[in-house]
Order: sequence, then C-alpha cells, then structure tokens
Amino acid sequence: MDSGALEPSLYTVKAVFILDNDGNRLLAKYYDPDLYSSMKEQKNFEKNVFSKTHKADNEIAFLEGMTIVYKSSIDLFFYVVGSAQENELMLMAVLNCLFESLNQILRKNVERRCLLDNLDGVFLVVDEIIDGGVILESDPQQVVEKVNYKADDNPLSEQSVAQVLQSAKEQIKWSILK
Repeated sequence: MDSGALEPSLYTVKAVFILDNDGNRLLAKYYDPDLYSSMKEQKNFEKNVFSKTHKADNEIAFLEGMTIVYKSSIDLFFYVVGSAQENELMLMAVLNCLFESLNQILRKNVERRCLLDNLDGVFLVVDEIIDGGVILESDPQQVVEKVNYKADDNPLSEQSVAQVLQSAKEQIKWSILK
C-alpha cells in the first residue's frame, strides 16, 4: 500500500463548480492540475456528476474515485469535490460556507439570473473560501465581511413605488435646473 496516499494534506478541495438545472456550467474552478486538465474532460466530468446527482435526494456521492458533496437551490446545483480519502464533513463545511455566503451577498436570492448578474462577487466568495485547493475559511460571516461585496445596493425591484417616484422627481428637477 502506498503510504503517501494517506498522509495528511492541506490540499483538500479538488474542484468547485456550480451548474444550472440543465447541467450547464455557470462557474467552475479546478485546483488539481492532474484532475481533468482539459476543458472537455472537465465538462464531461460535470455532466457525469450532474446526471448522477440531479434527481438524487442525497448530499454526497462517490464517483470516479472522488468524494462529491452537493446541494441544490431553486435552479442551481453547487458541488465541492475532494479525493476519496477526504473528510466529507470538511467538504460539507466548504459547501455550506459557499452557499450561505452567496445567500447573504445575493440577498437570499440564490438563483441563476441573480448569480450570473453578480458573478464577480461569486468568484470573490469562492476565492475567499478556497485558495489553490486549500480551505481558508468556513465561516460565511467572515467571508462576507472580507469580500465586502453587495449585490446592487438598491435595485429597482426592491424599491418602493414612492422611492422610484421620488428618484424620478429629483432627476426631472435637476434636468430642469440645468
């Protein structure tokens, strides 16, 4: 038996990816250069994972020698991939941190359109949690504070009618004064 296979390592996350409800990639980061080095291999792996998990009611899967923890929300699927020897609880902590951090910065609107509109913030969250496969943070509150990203401070859909009318009134007033 290879003694190197069971040695502890900081490099616990092999990949993180988010797919939509059709299995299309929205975000993917692979941290192990030997694991699916080409885009084609990565997409095939993601399709395989999606086909095995999208209808399942579990939170964990073992596939192609990998431990995969996952979660779905509305029209998104979140995946964290580790080696077969990886502690599932650590991977689940990363997954929960990712989901809860996104839940906070996207204002509890964790769905495809909102995620794509704020993809820069999503990448910041992933980079704050994992760096080169090393887990840096598992507390969503710390991640949100460090990222300091706010999805559209006051989007039109969250404004009251009075706020919209007041804003329009002020814009008209300024255009008349000019």
